[in-house]
Amino acid sequence: MINRLSNFMTAFVSKYLPDPLIFALLLTIITFFSAWGLTDNTPVSLVKMWGDGFWNLLAFGMQMALVVVTGHALASSQPVKSLLSTTASIAKTPVQGVMLVTFVGSIACALNWGFGLVVGAMFAREVARKIPGSDYPLLIACAYIAFMTWGGGFSGSMPLLAATPGNPIAHYMVTEANPDGIIPITDTIFTGYNIFIMLALIITLPLITRMMFPKDGNVKSIDPALLAPEPSFQKQLGPDAVFAERIEESRALSYVIGLLGISYLCIYFYNKGFSITINTVNLIFLVAGILLHKTPMAYMRAISHAARSTAGILVQFPFYAGIQLMMEHSGLGGLITELFINIANRDNFPLMTFFSSALINFAVPSGGGHWVVQGPFVIPAAQALGADLGKSTMAIAYGEQWMNMAQPFWALPALAIAGLGVRDIMGFCMTALIFTAPIFIIGLYFF
Repeated sequence: MINRLSNFMTAFVSKYLPDPLIFALLLTIITFFSAWGLTDNTPVSLVKMWGDGFWNLLAFGMQMALVVVTGHALASSQPVKSLLSTTASIAKTPVQGVMLVTFVGSIACALNWGFGLVVGAMFAREVARKIPGSDYPLLIACAYIAFMTWGGGFSGSMPLLAATPGNPIAHYMVTEANPDGIIPITDTIFTGYNIFIMLALIITLPLITRMMFPKDGNVKSIDPALLAPEPSFQKQLGPDAVFAERIEESRALSYVIGLLGISYLCIYFYNKGFSITINTVNLIFLVAGILLHKTPMAYMRAISHAARSTAGILVQFPFYAGIQLMMEHSGLGGLITELFINIANRDNFPLMTFFSSALINFAVPSGGGHWVVQGPFVIPAAQALGADLGKSTMAIAYGEQWMNMAQPFWALPALAIAGLGVRDIMGFCMTALIFTAPIFIIGLYFF
């Protein structure tokens, strides 16, 4: 049944799902007219909101572009290529490859979402190279499907924000017993329902993707150029090389910069504990890439080769920033949230929050953005109903991570690394969305 549904969804999105840029443009128009029709805002005020928010994700867009280029450059170094190749050799058949990519990716995303998203895509490419008969689009889809574990993992932005004093929603929760207005991670990440949901995803996702594998040898053909090994970026200098060339290819310079980066990371982890952010992931990727490529210019050649993959991120993120501010400042996000929570009671409140978060994710595909848009409505309503604040917070996170399977925003880095289009993978992802819904429902309602 999963295979048939996967085939149907793949055929459906191939016909009707537009390029992610068109998807973002259509969402902009839909959000604009929805806010105009359902709130008291004028078209002029909505245009101003959109324009004011358009550049709000510049820092984040740069972070994601660096995730792609530094991760890609790191993967093109000889030691990492050997490691990926060795790990990929665990799988002996195309079906085992699908399960292995899903399992490794889900573990990596649970540890850190930025690391997992990039490593999963790179690992999928290596499995496709290693195992003849692999379905390359399905393997890349597996890497993105594995991203479903991030929200309840150690880098989940929702529980981490809720546990941070001074977060945008903290003032709603300030009491004599809780002067900082926080929800500790013992009430979110380290709870029975979250452990159940995370383990259920890690165990069942490889089984679901296994059943998506095309039967009767109906594997999609792929351009062999997409799986071509990365070129060597090393340069051999002749005896007549000038000083400038020698310093450009100097290993000593790379070692000094590498030592500087490692020293900073050691100080950072000593002071902050094992707290990994997208910035530390990028720094780890960059320092490791410089060291493993051995010379500064070898690394620069690898970065130049990888940078071609960032076009989608650079163009589309500003549109989502504009959409997010319209959703937040117009009150449309709150209106959608209230629609769900007004029909909720103490028992089903987290479930209603989950579905409202899933719907809002089309316009605000960001965990931190959801906390700002939904938190002011969800937290007071949970307090009034006597619902669990931690579970209500996680319900927002689960809705966002679940609906990512139908929202191509976070697929952009993986697609950039893979050299594929959104229509190549979203049919598989939407199938995973359908078959994982019971996991979240059981975890939120029965635990």
